[in-house]
Amino acid sequence: MKLPDEGKLLKVFIGESDTYQGKSLYEAIVLKARELNLAGATVFRGIMGYGAASRIHSIKLLRLSEDLPIMIEIVDTEENIDKILPFLDDTVKEGLITMEKARIIKYRHSKK
Repeated sequence: MKLPDEGKLLKVFIGESDTYQGKSLYEAIVLKARELNLAGATVFRGIMGYGAASRIHSIKLLRLSEDLPIMIEIVDTEENIDKILPFLDDTVKEGLITMEKARIIKYRHSKK
């Protein structure tokens, strides 16, 4: 797949314990991105954070937090990113979704 020099970076901020149809929400988002043939998606697990409710989620608390911050990044063209937005609107009940310009330097895979 060849991407243009300019694309979009979609970031989805949710909690680790968020679910959709019996599976982790972050997993459902990545699988949906793949189903829609988006260029790629990566999930990051945070060690500390807070959101709109201002409740701290941290691995340093006395009991390990079961709801650490999760961020999913997806890079593709704006046209392709727009395909996943209705799914995110339906599934992300709490969280933050942002989109920004991305300058794409290289996007390649090995031909093994």
